[in-house]
Amino acid sequence: MVQCSDKSLYTGITNNLEKRLRQHNGEITGGAFYTQNKRPVTLVYKEKYKTHLEAARREAEIKKWKRERKLKLLSI
Repeated sequence: MVQCSDKSLYTGITNNLEKRLRQHNGEITGGAFYTQNKRPVTLVYKEKYKTHLEAARREAEIKKWKRERKLKLLSI
């Protein structure tokens, strides 16, 4: 999960975290459309999973949450 410059939170999955952060920050091509006008982004939370399916399921779960619940996750 990254926090954007406007303090919004963006959740996604990747198998290369450093590269994905560089993409979201516009250092290399790629990155989510959502983060393009909200740079810089800062990594605030991460979890690791063995399979893409597990990660995708967790991403979908977190994306359904309201901001307050995501903030509670960050305070762990």
